[in-house]
Amino acid sequence: MSNVLVAYFSASGVTAKVAKTLSNEIGATLFEIVPEVHYTNADLNWQDSKSRSSIEMNDRNCRPAIRTVVENMNQYDVVFVGFPIWWYREPSIIDTFMESYDFSGKTVVPFATSGGSGMGDTVKNMNALSDNANVVEGKRFFANVSANEIAVWASKWL
Repeated sequence: MSNVLVAYFSASGVTAKVAKTLSNEIGATLFEIVPEVHYTNADLNWQDSKSRSSIEMNDRNCRPAIRTVVENMNQYDVVFVGFPIWWYREPSIIDTFMESYDFSGKTVVPFATSGGSGMGDTVKNMNALSDNANVVEGKRFFANVSANEIAVWASKWL
């Protein structure tokens, strides 16, 4: 069994594609972070200040519930955590994920998808949510990233 986990949240399928490629390239266990309540297109409308995603991202204490659970998290030494960039940072559901497990002694490697926005304070935020973890500088990928580029990048932590 691999000691590497690729956990991801995907709203549109782009992050899922990158996460699956990453998992295949490095032989890691793949885990989807599934929200308890699915996000609709209306929920994801960042131009609507009353949309679910806008409300969640404006409340730093918001923790959307997760339906799925990582079995035996302690078996993993390296955890890649993928997500789309929302409001220049990780979505609130990633905060829920980070607070749901003990990442002590683990290397946490964030990766994100975005058409243009950078990762902002993502690493700082994830570090604050995971005591005694080594949260490293992540990388943002475009949807058309090659498998080779993903594998070369990921090899730094394997």
